Amino acid sequence: MNKQDVISFFDRLAPLWDADMIRHEEVIATILDNGGIHEGVDVLDVACGTGVLFPDYLSRGVKSVTAIDIAPEMVRIAREKFPQVTVLCGDVTEYEFEKQFDRIVVYNAFPHFPQPEKLIERLAGLLKPGGILTVAHGMSRAQIDHHHEGGASKVSVGLMHEDDLSVLFSKHLKVTVKISDEQMYQVSGKKVSLV
Repeated sequence: MNKQDVISFFDRLAPLWDADMIRHEEVIATILDNGGIHEGVDVLDVACGTGVLFPDYLSRGVKSVTAIDIAPEMVRIAREKFPQVTVLCGDVTEYEFEKQFDRIVVYNAFPHFPQPEKLIERLAGLLKPGGILTVAHGMSRAQIDHHHEGGASKVSVGLMHEDDLSVLFSKHLKVTVKISDEQMYQVSGKKVSLV
């Protein structure tokens, strides 16, 4: 998967992204509950797109939202819609952040990262002790894979089985949630201090 292809693909889709978005409110609420998104936490939203989850974070009273996306058009739209959110343009695996976060969320984006182990290692390093990393999708693994068979096939890889993703998580985090059913896909893990 070529990084420039990913950028071009999502830049092309950015103007219609919100209109084409299908939200399942109950599933999103469950994902955010499981990910520990609540009042007072600093959140990093990875591959944020146009800010699909920003209203959810803000309505829960989080302390701050920092977001990053590799596609400049997605970032431009997210910044216009949510000036109160810090939206960065760049590759999360290379970007130099100035702080760590209580919660990190990768929502509906994980298959667009060609090196999942590198991503998980990087994100685990951006968590504060006790922080939670969540990788989630608002539909099942089979539905996501089917969704990516068409035009997105050049900019995505198959979504890992939740057991395989849990193995990657367990190298850096204590796995706290593992769900894959007809409604959602989620793996979350907590950063524990090793004594």
